[in-house]
Amino acid sequence: MNVDVLIAGAGPTGSTLAADLLRRGLRVRLVDKAPHAFKGSRAKGVQPRTLEVFEDLGILGEALAEGGPYPLAGLHFGPITVPWRMQQRNRPTPNVPYPNILLLQQHRTDAILHRLLDRLGLGIEFDTAVVGFEQDADGVTTTLSTGEKVRSRYLVGADGGSSAVRKASGIRFIGETADSDRTLIIDCTIDGLSRNRWHMWPRTHGKFVGACPLPHSDQFQVMIRLTPDETPDLDEAALAAQFHKLTGFRLHSITWTSVFRPNVRLAEHYRAGNVFLAGDAAHVHTPAGAQGLNTGVQDAYNLGWKLAQVIAGAPDSLLDSYEAERQPIAARVLGKSSELYSRLDQQRLSTLKRGDEERQLTLSYHGGPLAPADSPATKTLHVGDRAPDAPCNGPGGIRRLFDVYQGPHFTMLAFGVNAAKALPELSWPNGGADLHRYTVNSSREVDHNGLNDTDGKLTSIYGVTGDALVLIRPDGYIGSIITTDWFAAFDNLTRTIT
Repeated sequence: MNVDVLIAGAGPTGSTLAADLLRRGLRVRLVDKAPHAFKGSRAKGVQPRTLEVFEDLGILGEALAEGGPYPLAGLHFGPITVPWRMQQRNRPTPNVPYPNILLLQQHRTDAILHRLLDRLGLGIEFDTAVVGFEQDADGVTTTLSTGEKVRSRYLVGADGGSSAVRKASGIRFIGETADSDRTLIIDCTIDGLSRNRWHMWPRTHGKFVGACPLPHSDQFQVMIRLTPDETPDLDEAALAAQFHKLTGFRLHSITWTSVFRPNVRLAEHYRAGNVFLAGDAAHVHTPAGAQGLNTGVQDAYNLGWKLAQVIAGAPDSLLDSYEAERQPIAARVLGKSSELYSRLDQQRLSTLKRGDEERQLTLSYHGGPLAPADSPATKTLHVGDRAPDAPCNGPGGIRRLFDVYQGPHFTMLAFGVNAAKALPELSWPNGGADLHRYTVNSSREVDHNGLNDTDGKLTSIYGVTGDALVLIRPDGYIGSIITTDWFAAFDNLTRTIT
């Protein structure tokens, strides 16, 4: 094998996957057909759950520094501008430390991830496309546009809606593209327009027009809904004249333009043998609700630890759980983003509201192959749910559970005396991700594997009322809740994931 995993596509999905695999010690190559990194704003909303992924990867600080909060909307009705809050501003809580969406241009998200890859020692191979591949039981031989043939254990297509990997795999991309429904997107500077509002002209000259200020720049992302028979002139002077006619403001210094078509499609399968699809290669959305980039990042976060585990000796069936867990979520997200997009033409303020569902914190794998519906549960959590943050004190300056979870390992929390006694006796294989073990107690004494929950918030957030072992997967979801028969239940669990 030349490498363990070859990834096509260096956008947010492919870059997240590459970073996760590299920190697990795998050999990775990342190729992209484009001559350079993407330069536009496009997907500009980073949801709370993705911020948690970025914290785990060690890049949250950069994202927060380069992004900003979503501004109030400013709805223009003739000479009147009405302020309106699309995004509810939520206060951080002990279990949800990052409750609000971050406004961050996609080119900055890409750059942050690419800097991470550089620190991990991986160079992105731009201007290099997947031409085709052949696979057998042991791996995949991929032909690149450079003429090189790369042998890898697995190939992952994160190469966008027109994915060459998906097409070559023969996986159907089911859905529709509305060619008559198009939106013009422009990154530019606008003279005289305030930067403390996401400006919207709901029905100016029969069009929807928006202008969102992009943080830490003088730019706006402009969106203009086109009429079905309209052929846009992308010359800067023509765009400036059109925008001035629609809004009365002048734009200039355009750096990126695109004509977006609502392309709503879902791959029939996410896996074909040793080939996998992730991100836009597996599902494409409307832009409403800021779901596409976030869903792709979380595809990568789900797939990475599973690839590493199987390469280390876990059963191949673990990889089947990738599609089983992620495809239903993509289907729901597609439905939600399409619903929000379809409302843009409705003249009701309520159609602009965004809520908890878009934040992706409540997405769960409960009922899937790794989280059976009849699994034990606590008062607040089921197997397959997101593992919430919580305050605690532990060795090495640990102040919260997310400090404990950060990294490529599994984590086991033991609640109660009997679970604490069983914890060190649990048998875990040497290959693959490590298991970090902690007892949760109410004392103030700090030991090498103890988490102090002196105010009871951790236990309350996790809804534990008796003895229990709670396993947290490397991607931050509850992997198991064991309340009796510790060793037999744990052995059954390890046979599926190690």
